[in-house]
Amino acid sequence: MSFEIQFIPEAVRDYTALDGSIKKQVNEKIDKIKENPFIGESLGNKNNIDLTGYYKIYVARKAYRIIYRIIKNEIVIIEIWGIGKRDKMEIYKIIGQRSYVV
Repeated sequence: MSFEIQFIPEAVRDYTALDGSIKKQVNEKIDKIKENPFIGESLGNKNNIDLTGYYKIYVARKAYRIIYRIIKNEIVIIEIWGIGKRDKMEIYKIIGQRSYVV
C-alpha cells in the first residue's frame, strides 16, 4: 500500500534549498516513508518543543532529518513538515515554530 505525500509550504522551501545529492537521498527516504509511514522514529518532547505525533527519519548519514506526521482522513496522508540539520536542535525548533493545528 502506498500513501500520499504532501509538503507544507515551508517544507517545500527546505527541499528546494538542498543540493542535488541530498535531494536524491531525501527522495529515496520519502519513497520509503510512502511505502511504510511508521519506518520513522516517533518524536515526543525535544528540548521543551512538543513534537508529539511527528516522526523523524535520518538522511545523509544522520546529517539531515525529515520530520513528518501522519494524517488519517478518508485516505492516509503523510505530511512533510521540514527537512534540515539536527545541529543544535535546529530542525526541531523550526518545526516547533511551524506547528499549526496538530
